[in-house]
Amino acid sequence: MTNKKTSQFVVCINNDGYLSSLERRKIYKVLPDPEANNQQMIRIFDDSGDDYLFPISYFLSITLPQNIVDALALGI
Repeated sequence: MTNKKTSQFVVCINNDGYLSSLERRKIYKVLPDPEANNQQMIRIFDDSGDDYLFPISYFLSITLPQNIVDALALGI
């Protein structure tokens, strides 16, 4: 039996101070980082595939249907 890892996604609701890095209403993939979470930060992937820390309050967690998760993973 295979165990499929669930990807976590968030939507940006605030980009104050990060206008060139974050787009409001854009969906970002989260890289789990418990240490960052302990500091009220979240690690996300940007369009280049690099990951960066941002205030966790700038995002809302969302659940996407599996077909959308698959399409995002393939870059469709």
